[in-house]
Amino acid sequence: MSYIRQDKLDNDAINAFKAEAKVGILATISPDGLPHMTLITSIQAKDKKKLIWGQFSEGLSKENVKRNPKTGFLVLTNDRSFWRGKARWTHEMKEGEDYEKLNMMPMFRYNAYFGIHTVHYMDVVEAGPRERVPLAKILAGVLLTAIGKPGAKTGDQAKILRPWAESLFNRIDSIKFISWIGSDGFPSITPVIQSRAADSRRIVFSPAAFKGELETIPEGIKAAIFCMSMQAESVLVRGVFNGYKRFRGIKLGALDIDRVYNSMPPKQGQIFPEVRLEPAIKF
Repeated sequence: MSYIRQDKLDNDAINAFKAEAKVGILATISPDGLPHMTLITSIQAKDKKKLIWGQFSEGLSKENVKRNPKTGFLVLTNDRSFWRGKARWTHEMKEGEDYEKLNMMPMFRYNAYFGIHTVHYMDVVEAGPRERVPLAKILAGVLLTAIGKPGAKTGDQAKILRPWAESLFNRIDSIKFISWIGSDGFPSITPVIQSRAADSRRIVFSPAAFKGELETIPEGIKAAIFCMSMQAESVLVRGVFNGYKRFRGIKLGALDIDRVYNSMPPKQGQIFPEVRLEPAIKF
């Protein structure tokens, strides 16, 4: 990551994390050692050395942290500031002061259908200062990606992304983040808002924004891209990052999709490859 490393959050981050209206991304590691990401809006700083977040639905991230506690996090606020770092999951609680605090947040306090049932705790391993979303570079990246992506189509007519998910990647209001496992064994997160779907099998992006980080992603590594709208619609794709090539004269990174995961409540689950339904034989 491009920031100066330190092992604690600063006061700026602690105050920013209090906001309820924010984007919180948690990157975890799957049982097969691959990156996974999910939206965790309840993430808060308990103090400079510890993060907490509340669980109200089931999903792979909650299982992943118990198998491998190494995580990456990113928090984006409404003023286009963001903070990111790495943390180690330590334990969970189903009662106590933090449990009550998170359930008093308006999102959960006035919700008739669900509340937080578990609080997760993480020790901060690495954290950075406030960063700003580089709008000019992102707009340049969006334009360059749009010019080059028609030449990046795979030519394979077999669909992976469904039309809705493909359109979400190509919407002007969607935001995206890429994650991969670094040499330290922790997942890294970098915004890749400029990314677009070349077709239903490939995501491409210009490195115009966050160039220094995106160009360090090793070719051939498995990476994940989390895409969401501000209406909390989301989809996660994972695949092989095939490095940078020129498409229609434009340098683009390409991720060839081999897995699609629905991360939206109430029912998260794998979309591609399709999971075979087994008949119920025990009651």
